[in-house]
Amino acid sequence: AAVGAAVGTGAGVLIGKKMDKAAEEAAQIQGAQVEQVTDNNGLQAVKVTFDSGILFNTGNAALSAQAKSALSKFANNVLNQNRDMDVSVYGYTDNQGWRNSTTEQSIQKNLNLSQERAQSVASYLLSCGVSNSQIKSVEGLGQADPIGNNDTAEGRQQNRRVEVYMYASQQMIQQAEAGTLK
Repeated sequence: AAVGAAVGTGAGVLIGKKMDKAAEEAAQIQGAQVEQVTDNNGLQAVKVTFDSGILFNTGNAALSAQAKSALSKFANNVLNQNRDMDVSVYGYTDNQGWRNSTTEQSIQKNLNLSQERAQSVASYLLSCGVSNSQIKSVEGLGQADPIGNNDTAEGRQQNRRVEVYMYASQQMIQQAEAGTLK
């Protein structure tokens, strides 16, 4: 998530305050884990992780009713209130193989499933009124970048997730530098 521009300290502070507010709003959503991160420009960004156990059944990319409720609140209370933030959606799986598949086939199937899950989340956010121009990327990363131990059921559950990153758009950076960011 790179805009590729150096940003002055004052603008960075303004963007940080706006990101803090968005993080607080996102933290109110049941099933959302919120973390402050730094983007490629050195600016504050917000990472919201949705546990796939909440979002999807195993091996499936269809959103559950509980997922739709959480994502609807996220879209309406966070993303639609911060239309000057760009969004990236990343899907992940655990490393479990698929029946009657080779290791390579399972890796590819997990990659495809993670893409379908990321797309399901992005499509649902769009259906809740999030602007198409706000979602900059939707990507499935399969079993790459595990956050839990794939040798345990609990670790595998942590690895089955969708992460949504909110970061400063070029417009937000320009407004912060001009002192007009609200």
